[in-house]
Order: sequence, then C-alpha cells, then structure tokens
Amino acid sequence: MEIKEIIGALGALAQETRLSIFRLLVETGPQGLAVGAIAEKLGLANATLSFHLKELTRAGLTIATPSGRSIIYSTNFATMDGLIAYLTENCCVGAGCPPGKSSVSTFCAERVAATPQKKSPTPSRRKNS
Repeated sequence: MEIKEIIGALGALAQETRLSIFRLLVETGPQGLAVGAIAEKLGLANATLSFHLKELTRAGLTIATPSGRSIIYSTNFATMDGLIAYLTENCCVGAGCPPGKSSVSTFCAERVAATPQKKSPTPSRRKNS
C-alpha cells in the first residue's frame, strides 16, 4: 500500500462510529451485511450510517455490492491485510511473528521479556524557579 492509502485508512478508522462499523463487518466475514442490518445492529440512523460507509469505502476499507434493492457492505480484506502488514513490517526488528502466535503484540511482548533491558538513566529533576 502507498503511504497516502495507509493514512486514509487509518484516518477513516480514527472515528468511533466508523471503527464500530468496520469491526462489525470484519466479524461478519466476506458475505457482508445489508445497510439495514448494519443500522439495526449498531443503532444508527440511515443518514449517519450512509455517511460513515461512504468514508470507509472511499478509504478502501469496505466494498459496496448492489444486491437487488439493497447494498451489501463487506470488509475489503486485501486493504485490511495491507494495513496490518505495513504496521507490523518492522515489528521485532523485521523478524516477523512465527506461525502459531496469536498476535504481533503477544510475540513482541515475549521477545521483550526475554531480552535483557538496559537501564534508562533517571531523568534529572529540575527545580522550578
């Protein structure tokens, strides 16, 4: 992914309602949900939902597929995977997470715990004059 795409995706997710919509669609899987079902599950007005879905789709995070008289929204997993890959590509000095680890953060926490840590110098306290 290009940096502008990454910034756009992160910006779209940096809003509570859009993050909730995106997480719901990720849980739902590739089959997606109709707009009405999303509105019902999250308790959103149609106009509000429409605005946020437009932003998520513009950022490449969702895909809108017409289905008869409704529109089905689903997660664009390729974009999600690209975003995760970008955010984790230098994790643990590029070593990557081994198979079977549930998350990058779990693996990194284990590596940090196993690595002897240098003591940071104690910051000097300045008296306010």
